Amino acid sequence: MLHIVDDEDVIRDALAWLAQSRGLPVRSYAGGQLFLDSAGEPDPEGDCVLLDVRMPDMNGIAVFDQIIGRGWLARMPVIFLTGHGDVPMAVDSLKRGAFDFFEKPFNDNDLMDRVDQALASSRAAASAAQVQARLATLSAREREVLDLILAGKMNKVVADELGISMRTVEVHRAHIFDKMQVKTAVELAGLLK
Repeated sequence: MLHIVDDEDVIRDALAWLAQSRGLPVRSYAGGQLFLDSAGEPDPEGDCVLLDVRMPDMNGIAVFDQIIGRGWLARMPVIFLTGHGDVPMAVDSLKRGAFDFFEKPFNDNDLMDRVDQALASSRAAASAAQVQARLATLSAREREVLDLILAGKMNKVVADELGISMRTVEVHRAHIFDKMQVKTAVELAGLLK
């Protein structure tokens, strides 16, 4: 989802049309607080925020600070838009994790290409977060078995190294595959690379 946060109707409408012409779902907000109040948690399908720097209710930097504070930045990359180029502000925003900074007027295709890249980054971050959440469901013993599986060890070797029966290793292996939502050790290794 592309979130457009700009106090100017004409800019919001033009950006929404541009994004929709590329098949992107869009939500528009007339101000920073409206966005923060209604955005909700980042979408696993990817999110990106086009954020105007200067707005009357809450400026873009304050909204950016809120996004960082909520822990959303990796899954909701921010591309700043400004009609008033301020190099120190742009540099500071980029150092703090902004995905990009565009000065108005901007090249439509360049902006939408960066939006596509930001959405891809958001999806990758969401996927990584899901994998970490699944890993967190594993017991300490399942983590030990997982590490040995990833090292390419056969069940008998895992059993010998951990001092447990081969049947117990098979049970742990089945639980690991179920919790990690994979069917094979190769798929598991690919997920955790």
